[in-house]
Amino acid sequence: MDVRNVRMVRVKGAGRLRAAALAVVLLGVTATACGDEGGGGSAGDETSAPVTASASPSVKPAGDADELAGLHARVEGGDVIVVGDAKAPHTVKVYEDPRCPYCKKFEQGGARALTGRVADGDVKVEYVIASFLDENLNGHGSVTAANALRASVAAGKFPVYHSAVFANQPADETTDAYTDDFLLKIAGTVDGLRSSAFDGAVRDMEYRDFVDAAMKKFRADGVEGTPTVYVDGEKVTPEKAMYDEDTFEKVLEGAGVPGS
Repeated sequence: MDVRNVRMVRVKGAGRLRAAALAVVLLGVTATACGDEGGGGSAGDETSAPVTASASPSVKPAGDADELAGLHARVEGGDVIVVGDAKAPHTVKVYEDPRCPYCKKFEQGGARALTGRVADGDVKVEYVIASFLDENLNGHGSVTAANALRASVAAGKFPVYHSAVFANQPADETTDAYTDDFLLKIAGTVDGLRSSAFDGAVRDMEYRDFVDAAMKKFRADGVEGTPTVYVDGEKVTPEKAMYDEDTFEKVLEGAGVPGS
């Protein structure tokens, strides 16, 4: 059965919406995260179809590709992607959904403070890639992107591809842009990523089990929205601290993480 035709299992009461991205658009509410409806609520209209991206949208490479190229990733526990030295003294845990615009804001803001620290061996970053926005906004882009991100780990290119996926996120979060073709086109901007093995993994949803396991972990951890970030077990608050590199630098320093 193709995962694209399967809705996420509804988990009754699993999440209390902080503010879903689409609700922000419709209601004009200011929010700082994309919320998980937990299988129902105001964020998605099940009878409406997602907006489909153009057949061949343009792509751009990750702006920080040179800095990220030397970092390495692995999968732990079947549901978490880890970047950095396993013996790093500090851990940053990041919960993201590929379609969440606030995750892009984090990746292009506060997350830039992590690259040098990971390279120096001071920090490892654990990513839980969720896909709840497919249900909230309709479509399957989060699922296909999560699968492709997992495939990039196997190819040894996750850090750069992860950055490129967010760099090419559509301006309108209701646009279901992450098709197989678009994800492969993005992969073409990452040196050495495209191959028959990677392309096949993307088109055949080879890592469906990982996608499902990561979403299960997201819910089991009680996370209600993305991005949610923990530094050495402490949740980063206020959320706006995640979106500015200098401000997030201060958060890291306050947790005892040395500068890069």
